[in-house]
Amino acid sequence: MKSIIIDDEEMARAIIKQLSSNNNNVNLIDSFSNAIEAIKYLNQNEVDLIFLDIHMPTFTGFDLIQTLKNPPKVILTTSDKNFAIEAFEYECIVDYLVKPINQNRFDKAVNKAISFTQITSEDTKKEEETVNELYVNIDRRLIKINFETIKLVEAKGDYIQIKTENKNYTVHSTLKKIEDKLPDDLFLKVHRSFIINTKKIIDIEDNSVLIGKDVIPVSRSNKPELMKRLNLL
Repeated sequence: MKSIIIDDEEMARAIIKQLSSNNNNVNLIDSFSNAIEAIKYLNQNEVDLIFLDIHMPTFTGFDLIQTLKNPPKVILTTSDKNFAIEAFEYECIVDYLVKPINQNRFDKAVNKAISFTQITSEDTKKEEETVNELYVNIDRRLIKINFETIKLVEAKGDYIQIKTENKNYTVHSTLKKIEDKLPDDLFLKVHRSFIINTKKIIDIEDNSVLIGKDVIPVSRSNKPELMKRLNLL
């Protein structure tokens, strides 16, 4: 794991360096005596793990974590036992080492960081897998609708109507809610009351599109984005 140390005490940094050198899973690439320099580095470089002291002048370890948009895994290294509960309010913190730190305890913390990283990677992979359908609640039944079969969605008061190639479904929901679930590369909101599947467009004339037998209005503000989506000759 590509790792860095952030600790204002030189002796503490030296100890973590020595412990890291004895662990084949740690690739220590840099160390910092103050949080500001570390933040500058992290804004330009990616690491897998930070060995982070809590108590540092002007900027605590917790302050540093809150500053980072997507913090890597963090192992806290501190002489203070009193912040353990607060520490685990942060998802990125995987362990809490109280100084002095021995090799065995250090190695266990690193193994925990590796396990958390693997779990996170698997979760990210699952999230990135393509979702091709959604489920709607119709008469207490969950009906699966494949995205590619949806022609358009129309807002009707407190309900929306989902028109597919084979059937129409009326669902108690909002246009905004379903818009968040539909893939951006396939669907576009063209009017305050309509979302369309751009692949289902048959014809475009002035400020309307033809999808199946439905003529859908296109608002002036949404038309430029619609035109960008089209493969014009």
